[in-house]
Amino acid sequence: MKKGWILAILSIAVLNVTAQSDKYTKAMEARLTAMDTVKSAAGWRSLADAFQRIGDAEKTQWLPYYYAALCLLTPAWTDPAIDKDTNATRVKELCAKAEAIEDNAELCTIRNMAATQQMLVDPQSRWSTYGAESEAAMKKGLQLDPNNPRLYYLQGAGIFGTPEQFGGGKAKAKPVLEKALSLFNAEDPKPLYPRWGKQLTEEMLAQCK
Repeated sequence: MKKGWILAILSIAVLNVTAQSDKYTKAMEARLTAMDTVKSAAGWRSLADAFQRIGDAEKTQWLPYYYAALCLLTPAWTDPAIDKDTNATRVKELCAKAEAIEDNAELCTIRNMAATQQMLVDPQSRWSTYGAESEAAMKKGLQLDPNNPRLYYLQGAGIFGTPEQFGGGKAKAKPVLEKALSLFNAEDPKPLYPRWGKQLTEEMLAQCK
């Protein structure tokens, strides 16, 4: 009789965990789908808030915080109205929450981009601070996962956008972007894991010909 009760309790526990996992997966999938259609900075902020709420509710998943940060960074590349320092502060707070759960190379891409956006506000005066921070994130990411294609894409993009007289340019960016594309082609990410970057790499490589 006692054994039967134990089995019943274990069965209920498994069902509860499965239901919670399904709820999390569906919530994440809905927000990831929304990332394909959002167009405004306000929309990206709203989506970031939604991802953060999922992370705060789950407490053991780093991906919601990762995507919340990515949503904040995406419009900041093109929208001059976004204060890059204020935005980066929240991005880095989200990274810290995610890193407390799992420190990995994908989060290094987020830190790299946040610091790069801060540096680009005034490259000449900010390079020593935010340029160094960006490079440190890249170095750490490559140590954690030397086959992460997004790291090589970001590295190649940085070289691509740097003038030739300062060691950059299309010719030097091309082999890095080619490596990124090769790694993208070999990538087989788990469900919900980052997949972005391949198309951006292909578009940039097309300009290197």
